[in-house]
Amino acid sequence: MARSSDPLVVGRIVGDVLEEFVPSAELTVKYAARQISNGCEMKPSAVTEAPLVQIVDRNDPSAIFTLMMTDPDAPSPSEPSHKEYLHWLITDIPSGGDASAGRCIVPYESPKPPIGIHRYVFSVFRQQHPLPLNQPSTRKRFCTRLVAQQFGLGKAVAAVYFNSQKETGARRR
Repeated sequence: MARSSDPLVVGRIVGDVLEEFVPSAELTVKYAARQISNGCEMKPSAVTEAPLVQIVDRNDPSAIFTLMMTDPDAPSPSEPSHKEYLHWLITDIPSGGDASAGRCIVPYESPKPPIGIHRYVFSVFRQQHPLPLNQPSTRKRFCTRLVAQQFGLGKAVAAVYFNSQKETGARRR
């Protein structure tokens, strides 16, 4: 993967959220019928319900995974004082299954970007065993790297992100 053209590098996901990694699992994230691709634009109204997330490791069908969805731009891209804001956390997701087959630690919270363009990152890590993770006391100032390090998850095995910004209201005449 050429570093300069990798969308995760160009979008500063690698650096702001994750260390550089070599993808080794397939990650599919779909909201309704729309599949997320790196850097695509999604309206907040289109992401109110939790997406269908599937993770596949073709080399190890017995693998289990952790999924973290965060916003590294909260509350504002110019002043991300809540960096990272945790939107969703699921562990023990079996390879080939979808996220609903895992253990939900933090329920899905839909993106509601107040100002500016926010990045919403889905990061996937391979687990060696079921994790004793508990719900954090706050969603603010979550750190994907730190949690991965604390639980021995290593580097990410897959990631994808989308951009979103506040929708403008309909104007009245």
